[in-house]
This record gives sequence, structure tokens and C-alpha cells, in this order.
Amino acid sequence: MRLASFPRFPLLSGPTPLQRAERFERALGPDSPRIFIKRDDHTGLAYGGNKARKLEYLVADALAQNATVLVTEGVVQSNHARMTAAAAVLAGLKSYLILDSRNGLEEQGNLLLDRLMGAECGIVPTVEERIAARTGVPAMLVERGERPYFIPTGGSNALGSLGYVRAVHELNTQLLELGIDPEVVYFPTGSQGTLAGLVVGSKLLGTVWSPLAVGVEGDEHELRADAAPLVNATLELICSPVTIAPEEIRIEGNFSGAGYGIPTEAGLEAIHLLARTEAIFLDPVYTGKAMSALIAHVREGRYTPDQSIVFIHTGGTPSLFVHREILLGSS
Repeated sequence: MRLASFPRFPLLSGPTPLQRAERFERALGPDSPRIFIKRDDHTGLAYGGNKARKLEYLVADALAQNATVLVTEGVVQSNHARMTAAAAVLAGLKSYLILDSRNGLEEQGNLLLDRLMGAECGIVPTVEERIAARTGVPAMLVERGERPYFIPTGGSNALGSLGYVRAVHELNTQLLELGIDPEVVYFPTGSQGTLAGLVVGSKLLGTVWSPLAVGVEGDEHELRADAAPLVNATLELICSPVTIAPEEIRIEGNFSGAGYGIPTEAGLEAIHLLARTEAIFLDPVYTGKAMSALIAHVREGRYTPDQSIVFIHTGGTPSLFVHREILLGSS
């Protein structure tokens, strides 16, 4: 693979831990498989999260293009926006965040951290207005004399997805050291960049495990169709002759609930259960929903006690503080 030829701006503090969750296993019952959690909430950048892996490649590209400001988009509580602002600080760049307030406008959690890091935040009420701002904001910044570098939602383009192609090698090395051959690797998917990297890395490295994405919004058939072009663009970027059909991409779509950013009862249960057994904090938008799928699959007997599964914790901790009333009310 040509992965090593792509420059990276260092944002990760090192390989993230892979920890066995034995107390969590016991809480799920005697028939639980061995469960390991890949702690990408410990990537080491502004409370951590999966976006750091993508931003290493994207920031390097921005610097190569002599950009002066990173521009990205998301909801007000976007983890990706928070980490883009942090990456900009470390790279000596400015940041402009286009944020929509459809799920609230509380000056807490990620938005508070954005402000503290000096990000300029352009907040609009709807997704449609956010999409319209994708062209207007860069044009406005150019008029100011800036050189903007636009990063899509979640850092999810082919270049950003290389972060999780690389993560597959990191995970495989850890599994080999521990002597583990997991059946499945669970993780949440929204903008599909993490999915694309894991699917590509798993395919090209011939892993014994299969990646299983848990959708946080939308229908699984639509998610699969949307993911395939990004998966294949990532393969093309590294000059792989391989292509992947939509039906080869595993997505679990039954745990997204009423929509993006709207907590589910099963997700809230997962948050409480992991906090009380492992002192690990999930969030209700991404990781809580993904973990609720893992819990449901274990409870229905999909795995046996002699099998192993892995969960990639993609971060999102700061958004917990925005959901205080929902979280405390469900305890």
C-alpha cells in the first residue's frame, strides 16, 4: 500500500489502548464473549476521539497548500468541529466552524471548548443553511485575505479515511501481541469516514475480523449505498486495484432511534452500564448507540464465551454534559 507516502501532521499521542472489559462482560452474563475496547477516546487531542486520526492527514494537506484557516462544519455539539479547532491551534492555523443548532444551542460541551480555543463559529438554525454556507464562508474568508482549507463533515473524505486504514494495522498489532482473534469489530458510523478506513484496511490486510458499523442515523441500505463511493475512493487514492460492492459493507441500522443526536433508551442503558462497570464514558449520539447494538447482539446469543469481539470507542465525551437531564433521569 502507498499509505506511508502520505504526509501526516502528528496529532496522536501514540497507539491508543486496547483494554479487556471483564466487569462489563460479567454484567452481560455468563454467556458473554470476551469484550475488548479500543480506546480511541484517548487519542490525546482536546478530549480525544476518532477525528484525530483523520485530521493528521487533512492538516498535513492544508499546510502543504499554505492554508491559513481550517473550515469545517457540523452540529453545535460536533466532536469533529471541536477536534478541528484543536488541530488548527497545534498547526498554527485559524479555524472557522459552520455549525447548525437543530439539536440545541447550549454554550456547553463541545461548543464551550470551541470558544475557548478561539474558533470562529458561524451558527445557523438548519442543516440546509449550513450546506449553503459551505461556499459562502470560504468566499468570505478569501475576501478577508485568508487561504481557507475546507474539511467535510467528520473529516470524511478519502484522504481523511486513511487515518483508519492506518488504525487497522495498529489494532492488528495489538491483537497479535495479546493473542486475540476477534470475530467482529463494532464502531459507530455517521459521516462514514471511519467506516471507509476500517473496511479498506480490513480488506487489504486480510483481517480475521470483520468491521461492523452501527448507524447513528438513517436507513442501513441508504448508509451502505452512501458508504461505497467513499470506500472505493479511498482504495483508489492508495492505488489499490480492489473495489468493494455496497453489499460487502456490514452496517447495523436498527439502533439509530428517531434520528441524529436524539438519544435512545438502549443507548442510555449502554452509557450507564459501561460507566458503572468500567468507568468508561460513552456519549448518546454515537458510541452509546453503537454499544447498545453490541449489548443486544450479546444478549441474543450471537456470540459464545470462547469468542472475542472489539468495540472502537470513537470519543464524544464532551457532549455528555449537554445531556445531563436525560442521563440523570434515566438512572
